[in-house]
Amino acid sequence: MDVKEQLKALFEALANKRALIHHITNYVTVNDCANTVLAIGASPIMADELREVEAMVSLCDALVLNIGTLNVRTFEAMKKAAARANVKQIPVVLDPVGVGATPFRLESIEALLREVRFDVVRGNMAEIKTIAGLEAKSSGVDSLDDEANGALIAASLAKKLHCTIAITGKEDIVSNGTVTYRLQNGDALLTKVTGTGCMTTSLIGSFLGTRGDALVSAVAGISTMAIASELADKTKGTGSFHVSLIDEISKMDATTLYRRLRIQNVL
Repeated sequence: MDVKEQLKALFEALANKRALIHHITNYVTVNDCANTVLAIGASPIMADELREVEAMVSLCDALVLNIGTLNVRTFEAMKKAAARANVKQIPVVLDPVGVGATPFRLESIEALLREVRFDVVRGNMAEIKTIAGLEAKSSGVDSLDDEANGALIAASLAKKLHCTIAITGKEDIVSNGTVTYRLQNGDALLTKVTGTGCMTTSLIGSFLGTRGDALVSAVAGISTMAIASELADKTKGTGSFHVSLIDEISKMDATTLYRRLRIQNVL
């Protein structure tokens, strides 16, 4: 089955099953992530209480972990939820927001990568390079890194971690270590609205909740956000663009996605 047919199957699966996506995420973007999941046709739940995360994730179709506002309690909740998800073979997505900014973030991600089997790890270039043990440049949670060699970095890390790696930026790279795609959609205004990376990770989790292939789910999630940004109203400023972005995600389908999708198989 080619990418076009796999993308069509993912959208059909979302339409037929309202996948429940468990998030342990950050309080800056939690509402946007929830609305993004609803817009694409899945259902969000945001639960991080230690006493219920194992029971909650057991009811869900995918788990999204986002360390944007990480603290000790939510880190422990992430470990418990992810361990249960692995046992029940529920797909898990990691968003290592600002992993290189502080020792606590880096140590926490290293621990999660040791203990948890992830299906997809999505980050910007600086975040992915940090995880790969390479020198990276960032400012807080924003990457300052050159995006050259992204395909090789993603493919190498995917093989090492046995998962799909997604690097989002001016161009996006998605690799499972065997197949690597470069995606070339998106509008620069995405960088002017906080949380679009987090929302993209939630979209990936939504597609994974259909039990779709991890590589194609990452392509679908990233491309949905990127193409929605191209279609969104950019005439009135970033506030209306933000609202229009959710509108366009809610209208996205496989036909629109593939008609506008700019994708290259690079490795």
